[in-house]
Amino acid sequence: MRGKKQKEPVGMNVAEIFAALAAIEKERNIPQTFMLDKIVQALTTAYKRDHDEVENVIVEVDKEHQALKMFVQKNVVDEEDYVDPFNEIPLEDAKKISARYVIGDVVNIPVDSTEFGRIAAGNGKQVIIQGLREAERGMIYDEFNSKQHEILTGVVTRIDPRNGNVSLRIGTGNESTEALLMSGEQVPGEELVEGMHVKVFVVEVRRTTRGPQILISRTHPGLVKRLFELEVPEIYDGTVEVRSIAREAGSRTKMAVWSNDENVDPIGACVGPKGQRVENIVAELRGEKIDIIKYSEEPAAFIAAALAPADVIDVWMADEGKACRVIVPDDQLSLAIGKEGQNARLAARLTGFKIDIKPESYHEPEPAEDDLAELPEE
Repeated sequence: MRGKKQKEPVGMNVAEIFAALAAIEKERNIPQTFMLDKIVQALTTAYKRDHDEVENVIVEVDKEHQALKMFVQKNVVDEEDYVDPFNEIPLEDAKKISARYVIGDVVNIPVDSTEFGRIAAGNGKQVIIQGLREAERGMIYDEFNSKQHEILTGVVTRIDPRNGNVSLRIGTGNESTEALLMSGEQVPGEELVEGMHVKVFVVEVRRTTRGPQILISRTHPGLVKRLFELEVPEIYDGTVEVRSIAREAGSRTKMAVWSNDENVDPIGACVGPKGQRVENIVAELRGEKIDIIKYSEEPAAFIAAALAPADVIDVWMADEGKACRVIVPDDQLSLAIGKEGQNARLAARLTGFKIDIKPESYHEPEPAEDDLAELPEE
């Protein structure tokens, strides 16, 4: 016959607590002091919950001998003023403990070891599990907070059929976590499947009660910028700078680049030998078109370049505000504006200027007769 199945212990004794903390520090690199602070706090709270009349309780930690001791703190008072046995001790009784005590001192009265053992057993294991989870969340937050505005590779673990949100596992080992790629942060038309490796841009890392929340995106312009940094050594080392970027994810990106070395062509560096560098990025972005233009401190030149692939005849800057009128050949008006206005829209976002595009044949309309009648006579 089989013997009776023994019940598992409901908690841990003090020796087991210290052994568990040592193992956690070794395996998870979580300091014992962090966990001990949590345990001391929990033991104190548990005792006061059972003895709500008691005001002050302390726990002393003896790491060397791996011991915890709990004390109720009582104020030494005159015999005549003694009214609260839970928080006060008469001077006569205090002097039995030590002749040095005087009125106003605080005496530490040890909590019965049996009762303290019961409290430790009931709380130690639970607090260690909770503290371990909290410490790991903190480590994950620190790990990913340092990677804000960087690119990480995630593995698709789940796709929600109701809203299209995609769960990704990012990171490795104990410092891996789930991140949610919201449907609005996914590239239109891009199909993701479980098990696929996907590069994402870390927009922000937030602390929440459930642990770190990592906001990621596939549509953010920063993704394109970081991809170029990975692909183009001249950007990584600072020789070439990405000065501005405008993106309509899945369709087109315009990127303005500048070289700090007159001997380095910034556009050529980004395109790469035989176009290989930019092709690699286009492939990663599933065919998104990328226009690379040369940045200029001169607004008119920058605006003209931003409207590529259309040719620009002239740029008239407004006297006030960030606005301009651009003149293009008649046969390139639709090219300059782009399909559904995309080229002009991206150029405006890239340069920060409001752009009014007109064909070369455009002439300002003559004032109507009624308008002329209102003009003052010379």
